Amino acid sequence: MTETIAHPMYAALPDPETHSEFYEDVPSKRLIAWFVDFLFIALLTAFLSIFTLFTALFILPLFYAAISFVYRWVSLSRRSATPGMRLMAIEFRRADGEHFDGGTAFMHTAGYFVSVAVFPLQLISIGAMLMTERRQGLTDMVLGTVAMNTRID
Repeated sequence: MTETIAHPMYAALPDPETHSEFYEDVPSKRLIAWFVDFLFIALLTAFLSIFTLFTALFILPLFYAAISFVYRWVSLSRRSATPGMRLMAIEFRRADGEHFDGGTAFMHTAGYFVSVAVFPLQLISIGAMLMTERRQGLTDMVLGTVAMNTRID
């Protein structure tokens, strides 16, 4: 019988072997949360474009990206989860078990944007979410963060 040694960096977080309920279904919940957030950001982009007298439509991808970055950064800074993630009852935690602060939220959002911009990185991140014991994406592994269930039934 082999014994798994927990990674000391994540000592403040629930162990995935003894408390697997914190990590169950997180990848699928993140996907659904992403779609919910996409919808919110699209609606927000449409609404805010009115205030530019629709000139934002000339730079729509950039306008959408800027709104998306601020949306994710602010929501992760405040509650360690986007509205879509809160709907799905998941949140991010740092390796020390604490919620995100503004700096961690900024770095996580920046990492997300880099992985979206470089498609192979997005594929690696999705694969990591499906295969790692804490269901971490590439940005999570770099920053030492974890997405986990907030309510355990």
